[in-house]
Amino acid sequence: MDSRLILVSLLIVFIQFNSATWASTNTDDGRLLKFLHPLSALDSSSPVRLEGVWFWTTALKSLLKNLPFTWVGADPCVNGWEGIGCSNGRVISITLASMDLKGELSEDFQGLSELKILDLSYNKGLTGNIPASIGSLKSLTNLILMGCSFSGQIPDTIGSLTNLVVLSLNSNSFSGVIPPSIGNLYNLNWLDITENQITGTIPISNGGTPGLDMLTQMKHFHFGKNRLSGPIPPQLFSSKMTMIHLLLDNNHLTGSIPPTLGLATTLEIIRLDRNLLSGPVPSNLNNLTSLTELLLSNNNLTGTVPNLTGMNHLSYLDMSQNNFEVSDFPSWFSTLLSLTTLTMEFTKLTGDIPVALFSLPQYRLCKYQLNLDIAEPTHISSYHENYDHKLIALPCGDRKLRNNQITGTLEFGSAYNSHLRLVDLQKNYISEFKPGLEYEFKIILVGNPMCQDEGNEKYCTPAQPNSSYSTQPKHSCIIPFCSSDLILGPNCSCAYPYIGTLVFRAPSFSNSGDSSDYKSIEQFLMQLFRSLQLPVDTVSLSNSTMVDDYLKVNLKVFPQGQDRFNRTGIFLVGFALSNQTSAFSFIADPYQHFEGTFTPGAKKSSNTGIIVGATTGGSFLALLLLFAGVYAFSQKRRAERATKQSNPFAKWDQRKGSGGIPQLKGARQFTFEEIKKCTNNFSEANNVGSGGYGKVYRGILPTGQMVAIKRAKQESMQGGLEFKTELELLSRVHHKNVVGLVGFCFEHGEQMLVYEFVPNGSLKESLSGKSGIRLDWRKRLKVALCSARGLAYLHELAEPPSSIGTSNQTTFYWMNA
Repeated sequence: MDSRLILVSLLIVFIQFNSATWASTNTDDGRLLKFLHPLSALDSSSPVRLEGVWFWTTALKSLLKNLPFTWVGADPCVNGWEGIGCSNGRVISITLASMDLKGELSEDFQGLSELKILDLSYNKGLTGNIPASIGSLKSLTNLILMGCSFSGQIPDTIGSLTNLVVLSLNSNSFSGVIPPSIGNLYNLNWLDITENQITGTIPISNGGTPGLDMLTQMKHFHFGKNRLSGPIPPQLFSSKMTMIHLLLDNNHLTGSIPPTLGLATTLEIIRLDRNLLSGPVPSNLNNLTSLTELLLSNNNLTGTVPNLTGMNHLSYLDMSQNNFEVSDFPSWFSTLLSLTTLTMEFTKLTGDIPVALFSLPQYRLCKYQLNLDIAEPTHISSYHENYDHKLIALPCGDRKLRNNQITGTLEFGSAYNSHLRLVDLQKNYISEFKPGLEYEFKIILVGNPMCQDEGNEKYCTPAQPNSSYSTQPKHSCIIPFCSSDLILGPNCSCAYPYIGTLVFRAPSFSNSGDSSDYKSIEQFLMQLFRSLQLPVDTVSLSNSTMVDDYLKVNLKVFPQGQDRFNRTGIFLVGFALSNQTSAFSFIADPYQHFEGTFTPGAKKSSNTGIIVGATTGGSFLALLLLFAGVYAFSQKRRAERATKQSNPFAKWDQRKGSGGIPQLKGARQFTFEEIKKCTNNFSEANNVGSGGYGKVYRGILPTGQMVAIKRAKQESMQGGLEFKTELELLSRVHHKNVVGLVGFCFEHGEQMLVYEFVPNGSLKESLSGKSGIRLDWRKRLKVALCSARGLAYLHELAEPPSSIGTSNQTTFYWMNA
């Protein structure tokens, strides 16, 4: 029987039953099929790792305003892209904090199945929603998106990330409710949604519905500055919990404080201030003997002032602005030997103040802990217990008792603590003050009867607000100003500093006001940078403000030995400052002065005339050089165009094992820039297919011809000689039922083939009705004949491909009658 008749018969049966198998040939035919079929859906078992990574990293490239110099090539693991961490050829971390990213996250996370860390924090240009497809990142342990501009609801699919340890979504614009599915994240240690617009109640498990009470390993509940409402669920606390921080401040929570709170004995910090809580404080609260900071202020709590006897680690206590019953000073005030800051304003305290309140024997400096684990910032591990602990010590001894009913005589005795900083007793009923020695701390007694007596003016003058602190130069600078937009640092050098805002969440920092406090912070920061061997010359603090007991300070970090940071320096400094377990967080401004970019005014001079003359002469010389460069460049381009017209393969590199120049029939070579332009920079809108070999893009040539461009993935690429052989073979394929080769691109490590574009899609799509083409039996017979003619041509004249099915029959013009 004639071979063509056999093929027609087989194709009719093939179409009727939608089968997808053909007799296999040799492996070379398989490679041929990959190049012949630009729009096919290739074998689903083919590797897709690099394709997914390429898609995502290409999307990131489009977001980056200042592209890192190391981001070249197609594979970030092979080419060592900055901010991309790999292990065994797989991407495991993407850490691009403070890199001035702009745009929205891609919805396609395929190829990132091994990703453990995704840190895009402090990129204010990142907007839009978190795509629901983020739930496919099953290996993810750290998701850090703080300090961006994301909005919309937190996707429920985030509850699928069961390996997640750190989830930081704070300082964005998220709305909606807390997804109950977060309760499925049994490994979660850190949950921070502070400073968003989250509404609704705190979700608790109910039957088959998960809730936050299931997170027994959770240590950090940071929910402050949102719009949460309803009561605090009693189920949230139990003796099984390992909770350390409970931050629910600045919400709309109602009801009473649940007594079950006293069961969470591991708690160290509680912030329930600035809510709508009512009722008495639970009597078992003093079971929390590990507690160091307790804020219950600005609520409507009633009953007696709670008994906190036994809370010997408590250093910061604020129960102001409540509706407690009138009471004398509780005796337990004088037993809390660690108490450094006591704030009890508008709490109806009455009677004399015990002298012991000012002379606690263990009264000391406040120490705040910063945990460091950044030796390998691109491989951030989960938060462990074996951090290198660094401490910052600040004086923090305050007694704020204004607007009460305190009476009698005020005296401090001779044993008052030397670290005391402030005693504020404004608007009470103190009739006499017996000062002792000269006190170094501030005393404010405005609005008391004793202010009517002579000699007390010093203590009865309204306190002036502290002037905002600003770091001063260490010595008089010879050059008191810098040219252009450079900034003068404390060491009298002009540079482009890394600028941002330090936000101290620990309420004890709200007392910082003395210049010595800020100098201590500066010293601590420099000690931090030196211990990590970072290229930092000095730091500068300014414009401190207080917002809801959060201290915010502007920070400038100046580079060492140069006038700007490089990308690695910014990355390391930013990560050191934004470490999640710090006493503060760092919100960075975009840094746009990376080393290697041109910014005028990078040099300093003390002679104005020299500056003007040098600038004028330099500008004239630069202008001449610019004209010369433009002329030389234009001449070079002309020469290249002439060479290209006479020899289209002038750039073919014969030294890379690619053999001599390919001898093609009817096909031409395209530059990478030409391909990039005709596909609109490989946009997803032009993506018409993908598979194990690579992606296929629709493009329009300058002539108006529509083409299909097949872009090979890294692992699918051939050697240069093999690629040349394939090109020569493909250029000889000319048949009306077979897609013709238009050209190729062999530049920048790319292998791309350019084909005629087939607008009808695949045969499989038409058989299934997806393409909108209706195939009656007359048309199906024509399809079979056209396919048979194409197959016969390939088998007899061009060597057939190894596998042809309905999904890859765009290779043939199957609609040609």
